[in-house]
Amino acid sequence: MARPVHFEIPADNTERAIAFYEELFGWKFSLWPGPMPYWLITTGPAEERGIDGGMMQRMHPGQGVVNTVDVKDLDASVATALAGGGALAVPRMAIPGVGWLAYCKDPEGNLFGMMQADEKAG
Repeated sequence: MARPVHFEIPADNTERAIAFYEELFGWKFSLWPGPMPYWLITTGPAEERGIDGGMMQRMHPGQGVVNTVDVKDLDASVATALAGGGALAVPRMAIPGVGWLAYCKDPEGNLFGMMQADEKAG
């Protein structure tokens, strides 16, 4: 079974959103060194149940939270999503040192990510 491993929260005002989640849940934010501003979110100790996430600048109105699911074979999973009535939203891309990521939409129009772990990606 594939499980969610990451979530992303878009924000119009990232400083305001970070302050909100730090105060509300005690989450920790750290800026990830990449081509665009992206904050990694630590939601708790690794040994406790739960997943961590990320925050980025909202790219378009209506952009919502996205959950990313760990898959063994990204290309096969994308093919299965398309065969099941889904649509490709963002094609396979490398996340250096992490893995391969693609975004799809389910038949209801909900966006989700799929990640194949591969430290050699990029």
